[in-house]
Amino acid sequence: KFYLYCCVSISFYTMKMISISLFLLVSLQLYIVYSFRLLNNGINNIALNKNLPSLQNKQSLQMSSNVFDNLPKVLGGITVGNKKLCVVTGTTSGLGLSTARELIKTGRYYVICAVRDVEKMEQVAKENGFDRSNHTIMKLDLGSFQSVKDFVFNLKSFKSNRPLDRLVCNAAVYQPALSVPRYTEDGFEEQLQINHLSHFLLCNLLLEDMKRNKDARMIIVGSITGNDNTVGGGAVYPIADLGDLKGLEQGGKKPVSMIDGDVFNGAKAYKDSKVCNMMTMLELHRRYHISTGITFSTMYPGCIATTQLFREKRTWFRKLFPLFMKYVTGGFVSEEEAGQRLAAVVDDEKCKKSGIYWAWNGGAKTIAYLDLSKKNGILTGAGGSGGEMFENDFSAKILDRVKSKKMFDLSSKITGVTWPQPGPEAVVEQGFNNKNKKTVVSKPNESPNKKGLSFA
Repeated sequence: KFYLYCCVSISFYTMKMISISLFLLVSLQLYIVYSFRLLNNGINNIALNKNLPSLQNKQSLQMSSNVFDNLPKVLGGITVGNKKLCVVTGTTSGLGLSTARELIKTGRYYVICAVRDVEKMEQVAKENGFDRSNHTIMKLDLGSFQSVKDFVFNLKSFKSNRPLDRLVCNAAVYQPALSVPRYTEDGFEEQLQINHLSHFLLCNLLLEDMKRNKDARMIIVGSITGNDNTVGGGAVYPIADLGDLKGLEQGGKKPVSMIDGDVFNGAKAYKDSKVCNMMTMLELHRRYHISTGITFSTMYPGCIATTQLFREKRTWFRKLFPLFMKYVTGGFVSEEEAGQRLAAVVDDEKCKKSGIYWAWNGGAKTIAYLDLSKKNGILTGAGGSGGEMFENDFSAKILDRVKSKKMFDLSSKITGVTWPQPGPEAVVEQGFNNKNKKTVVSKPNESPNKKGLSFA
């Protein structure tokens, strides 16, 4: 009996080990097949990109070794674990870097650093102590629609079937010193495409993916410069104004350099692009918040006078501007504090409310004043350092539903995208207060009133 028992036991364990081995073998084969499919898709995707090197000349042969750096990263879900997956554009410096740093510090986020210069971001990540357990770097050149599409392809390959938790559209360029426009490889004025059109395309390509998430947030960074109900937007020339959108009607491409079709002005081009950012956020909120569950919001981080956003300015300006904003206007905010503010919009429970423009310390409606009723003695009212987060309101220009819809439709045509049918939450328009301003009536379960939808 003992001999029989031993034989049966040995046979049982032998069969068990064979079964486990077969299972592992099949799993390995499936993994290899899947990997080769992803590799093939990546190569095909690269081949379709007209900007990647051909092997027909010597220079291309020298560059060909870098082609495989653009292949999609895979199996990111294993690395990410239970952390929330957050894409932040423009993380090599300034607000984007500070935000990524703050999110990583929480231990709850895995950050996709979407940047134009991958090598520079790798060095920045090393200097800031980022490791592969909390971030990955992916190439995104917002001066190219193809690069945006490639980024989304790579992102989806990386995260597999897992939906994206957060999208933060932060990257921007500001070119106030230019007397003539610069154009992207797609033929658009740089501030128009990098600040608005490419982020518009990015939001479109990730909308369907993010709606599968129960708590997704899509955030577009705003600016007071695009709102004429603020000191920075209404008292500092030039004033943002999209006109009749003639530039977009003409297709937006060279020689067109301004959204309103007028003569190029670098500072105004930036401000107009931020108006489009704000209108885009509101249109997405009105059309898709209830049907998708995505929270659409924006924020003004304060004047980060030391950021690389002002790199186009003259040397004397870059030295004096931070001092002026800190000690005269009171609008100055450090990169660290600005990053904490944007990270709060990404993570704070109160920021689950959709259609909101989040601001701090007065929202830059006035020049700063010293509030003697407060013990800390901080300058108040200019949106600068300190203060509590609140729901800000924005100008009538941003609330213009007719112009907002026209901007959205023209941007869709230019970028070549189609959108899902708007959900039942679409805001009802009811009459006009004047030629340029509408009364907006929200559904009962939509974010309430003008203030609830506002930002500077």
